[in-house]
Parts: sequence; structure tokens; C-alpha cells
Amino acid sequence: MARMLVIYRTPRDIEAFERHYWDIHIPLAKNLPGLRKYEVSRGPIAVLSGNKDTYLIANLHFDSLAAIKEAFASECGQECARDRRLLAPNDEDVQMFLIDEVISA
Repeated sequence: MARMLVIYRTPRDIEAFERHYWDIHIPLAKNLPGLRKYEVSRGPIAVLSGNKDTYLIANLHFDSLAAIKEAFASECGQECARDRRLLAPNDEDVQMFLIDEVISA
């Protein structure tokens, strides 16, 4: 199982961000081909080190890294990428990580 981890910094306009994220971005992203699960943090995020203004974390689960790449190469994936630019226009306001496989240690 692979996943895409998306970390958003605290937006300037929290109400506008929330409306757009829940009403537009999530329904759009849920149509990504191959998406198995979509998780979103809710409530305060305690940051132990690093950037202290983390606002929201999303985990998108797919079968593999190849499936993630295929999803974002699709028309829906391209639309999600364009919409992310509306949601968080500055690249420094969002971090995205692709994680190939999670194992228990």
C-alpha cells in the first residue's frame, strides 16, 4: 500500500479554506482513479519539531506508487492539481510526500 501525504500550513482565510477543501477539493479528489482511502486530520495538530503552523494533514491511500502516478496523470488528477493551486496557491503553504510502502517495525 502506498500513500500520498499532504500537509497544509495554516491558511490566511481559514473559513474560505475549509469551505473550498470540504465542498470542492475532497469531492474532486475522491474521484481519483485507484484511490482506496482518503483520511483527513480534524482538530489541533501538535507539532513536536519543525514547522509549527501545520493546519491539516491528508492521507490518500493507493495500491502502489505507480497507481498514484497514474491517478495524477489522469484528467481528474490534473484537475486536482489545478484545484490545489486555488486552495493553497503558494508552494510553501503545502508539502506533499509520496510514500511507497509502510511496514511495521
